[in-house]
Amino acid sequence: MTSLLVRPATPDAQGTVIDVTPASAGWTHVGFRVHKLAKGQRLEASSDDQEVCLVLLTGRANVACGEHRFDDIGKRMDIFEQIPPYAVYLPNGVSYAVEATTDLELAVCAAPGHGNHAPRLIAPDNIKQSTRGQGTNTRHIHDILPETEAADSLLVVEVFTPAGNWSSYPPHKHDADNLPHESQLEETYYHRINPAQGFAFQRVYTDDRSLDETMAVENGCCVLVPKGYHPVGAAHGYSLYYLNVMAGPKRVWKFHNDPDHEWLMNA
Repeated sequence: MTSLLVRPATPDAQGTVIDVTPASAGWTHVGFRVHKLAKGQRLEASSDDQEVCLVLLTGRANVACGEHRFDDIGKRMDIFEQIPPYAVYLPNGVSYAVEATTDLELAVCAAPGHGNHAPRLIAPDNIKQSTRGQGTNTRHIHDILPETEAADSLLVVEVFTPAGNWSSYPPHKHDADNLPHESQLEETYYHRINPAQGFAFQRVYTDDRSLDETMAVENGCCVLVPKGYHPVGAAHGYSLYYLNVMAGPKRVWKFHNDPDHEWLMNA
């Protein structure tokens, strides 16, 4: 079985530190990359048959795609400022370029595209902010590309979990094409931790435990969730950020809680 934990690599010529493809993950829909670019460095790529959401995790950049230009976008210089990011949506079948105007950490979120939408800027003011849970289950959400916004396949969201709290909890899954009760979505979790030497834990498991993997997640790691429940716990003293990318046969996020832990919803 492909390992569910992807550790960051030394940056290559394009600054790539994480590179998840459907082939490397053993699934069908989600692709995910992270590039760390120095000021003045340029990334040129094609979306091929994938639609793409470029998320400026930290730093500023110029983004160009054909006649569309988004110059010197970006505001967040540290993820844990906890302000919404700038992002750019791009359809399949286009070439694009990203030029870092400061040091830049860029996430490239990808899933099958069908040419239905034009390139557009997703500014912080367009991103809904909310808080879920209570007590040690509290976490803060930025909906970058939710199902209420135009796209063919992609769903993109980022989550801030305070130190010592749980997240993606109670454990839930979305691995059955059984709407309106549950949707089938592959998912990646890109983790950042503050302070950076910290760690978190993530478990991915199925009802029959044919998949049951618990991982110590360090700063910059990516976790693959092909199926099953996938809760996350942040260690005491260390705040946790993660960026989620989801896609599947239908662009709907409908999850099913683990029945063993459903009682927590009413506690």
